[in-house]
Amino acid sequence: MIRLRGHHLLCLLGYRGMGYSEEYVRNMTQIYETLRTTPETRVRLVAGPDDLCARFPADKPYHCQNAGVHRRDAAVLARLGLKPNGWATWSEIQKRVAQRVQPQDIHALCKTCSWRTYGVCEEGVALVQSSRPLPPAPQVD
Repeated sequence: MIRLRGHHLLCLLGYRGMGYSEEYVRNMTQIYETLRTTPETRVRLVAGPDDLCARFPADKPYHCQNAGVHRRDAAVLARLGLKPNGWATWSEIQKRVAQRVQPQDIHALCKTCSWRTYGVCEEGVALVQSSRPLPPAPQVD
């Protein structure tokens, strides 16, 4: 089972090989590819640092416990009708995103996220809404 916090459910839809460090990218790629290729994977919803935060680089300001990040997690989980400490399969999460989130919602849900300006999360939501598969992650060395 993969442990994920609320906002990372949307981050993973828009994952295109970018991250905070090489180790973080390798970890995120592994998680992304597991979910993409095995959508029945169970996801434990957590209210704080998760399996992605576990590889956050020590030489960067650690923001995984910031109040703003926790608010973003809560807003995403509420929008999806999910709660911390629950679980869902990745396919169920994608269905909920398709039913409850519009690409333009990313602007409000993730307004303080530094990655938002890339537009990849909006693209990920649009892919899920159109029932198209998420693309393979770029190769990492």
